[in-house]
Amino acid sequence: MTTHALADTGTLTGRSLRHIVRSPDTIITTAVTPIALMLIFVYVFGGAINTGTDESYINYMLPGILLITVASGIAYTAYRLFLDMQGGIFERFQSMPIARSSVLWGHVLTSLVSNLVSVAIVIGVAFLMGFRTGASFGAWLAVAGIIVLFTLALTWLAVIAGLSAKTVDGASAFSYPLIFLPFISSAFVPTDTMPAPVAWFAENQPVTSIVNSIRALFAEQPVGNDIWIALAWLVGIFVVAYAFAGVAYRRRVS
Repeated sequence: MTTHALADTGTLTGRSLRHIVRSPDTIITTAVTPIALMLIFVYVFGGAINTGTDESYINYMLPGILLITVASGIAYTAYRLFLDMQGGIFERFQSMPIARSSVLWGHVLTSLVSNLVSVAIVIGVAFLMGFRTGASFGAWLAVAGIIVLFTLALTWLAVIAGLSAKTVDGASAFSYPLIFLPFISSAFVPTDTMPAPVAWFAENQPVTSIVNSIRALFAEQPVGNDIWIALAWLVGIFVVAYAFAGVAYRRRVS
């Protein structure tokens, strides 16, 4: 981005963040669902689930819960983008001397900030529920990097939904499959306990490699090839979603 584009992006990001500050219920709502899932799985189902490891169930499931947190939060990005499109604010921006890319990046960076706050809240609750880790500062940075890249990749998918949707419900409903995807992965149970066709899907979809990488970092264990598979998936999704979002944006404002 040029200096001009960066300045415009900062201004529009500040605009979107002020909306969230004035209505923090979006962050609270985003955090409620994953926290409720943690409570149910740890205190209701946790004792009946055999993960094949000696670690506590909250330690095992937290990486998947973090991904669900982000998947829940990006629905608001599509929703806010849709409202901006319907309200005509994009047409006003088109008549102003601002960088075109800054309009979308303002929403994307707002999503990143709000989702990281939600993730921090969920991690805080997990610690209260017994989550423990001896992960180093570097491992925590690696986890943060994965979460940031995951959020950016999914947010650009949300941008496509927000630009393409015909109704408010349609703008946010696209996130439901993304929220469901961790349930068919190694997030809650080992994949080798699943029926063969389900296990094949679970082992070859992006969430499993991401979850395994975060879990290994928290447990101070080698991440192996999972980290490279996870990064390949995330970068690939990011690049493709960014390209399609640009096409969708040009079509809407042309």
